[in-house]
Amino acid sequence: MCPVTLEKLTKVYPNGYEAVHEFDLEVADGEFMVLVGPSGCGKTTAMRMVAGLEQISSGTLRIGDRIMNDVSPRDRDIAMVFQNYALYPHMTVGENIGFALKMKHTPKQEIVNKVRDTAEILGLTEWIDRKPGQLSGGQRQRVAMGRAIVREPKVFLMDEPLSNLDAKLRVQMRAEVARIQRRLGVATIYVTHDQVEAMTMGDRVAVMRAGVLLQCDKPQRIYDSPVNIFVAGFMGSPSMNLFEASLGEGARSLRLGSQEIVLPASVLAARPSLVKYANNEIVIGVRPESLAMAGPKRSASGNETVQFEGDVDLIEALGSEILVHFSTDAHRVEAEGMYSDDAEGLEAGSITRPGDGVARMAPDTQVTIGSRIKLQMNTKRLYFFDAVTGLSIEE
Repeated sequence: MCPVTLEKLTKVYPNGYEAVHEFDLEVADGEFMVLVGPSGCGKTTAMRMVAGLEQISSGTLRIGDRIMNDVSPRDRDIAMVFQNYALYPHMTVGENIGFALKMKHTPKQEIVNKVRDTAEILGLTEWIDRKPGQLSGGQRQRVAMGRAIVREPKVFLMDEPLSNLDAKLRVQMRAEVARIQRRLGVATIYVTHDQVEAMTMGDRVAVMRAGVLLQCDKPQRIYDSPVNIFVAGFMGSPSMNLFEASLGEGARSLRLGSQEIVLPASVLAARPSLVKYANNEIVIGVRPESLAMAGPKRSASGNETVQFEGDVDLIEALGSEILVHFSTDAHRVEAEGMYSDDAEGLEAGSITRPGDGVARMAPDTQVTIGSRIKLQMNTKRLYFFDAVTGLSIEE
């Protein structure tokens, strides 16, 4: 067993900039952990501290039972895969994969056997005698992975390894990387800014913002139960619709711009803490797939949907679905850059002008640009957030 444990790991640069703040995380042996967040959130810095490429300012790093804070990178038994393949152009695929073993003076036949086995795992056997210049981007990335795999390390670290690939190849390689990692069963920390990669690849996902770990859980749990506005807006594509709103008397109604929405009793029953926000500003969220064209009104008993209106600005036809972009006079809340650097409150300017939203609908939905439509949302899939702290309003 070789878990990776980060205890209050902190990185402060000489100029006083704190890139990572008291980062706590445990990656189990064999687990695929994804660190995700916007550029500059500290995810790569955290991974580089694990690798020994960045000095730890404070906190403790353990690999297995051994404290690694002052252990040199070469002695941590870690293999890294970078965004840049960094292959030797004059060497063949097999020579690139086996180079680290050669430098360790591994017996020649052992190198041959390990390179052959690694190439088979990665589907590179027929290209083993080719040079990197003769390979596609995806094949070169697999060679870079092969260099890491052949060493049989205790931990894999992957820093946005798919970001140089085109969109179609990225989708293919996501599945490939996840398959290989599960076959090898080695603890892996994977860094990406792409929430789709995080959702599809990780056993668990750690969402970071401004050097702080906001939430770490299974991908679907994070998607279904985000802890704050930032996580809600960041995880998902298209992102969650987030609007400034206000609750009415007794939290029995919701004002969205100029529209008044009566909330069914089930909403307050599920979230009794909403009463504390009666007659106050909040932020509401609804995911694009939870919006639909309003049908005939249901009877009040058992009604779990509410309706509001919007003007259709744009329709994106994607074949399997359409994305309907609409505008209302409610103010849109932007998730990117939602918090100030001290992670307290909303940044000035984060509440924008009367904003747009997006609904994900079936491809045969009848809707036209410029029309005013009624949208309905299931209140069970409606999210409520504190407008000051940005935290989710739970039960």
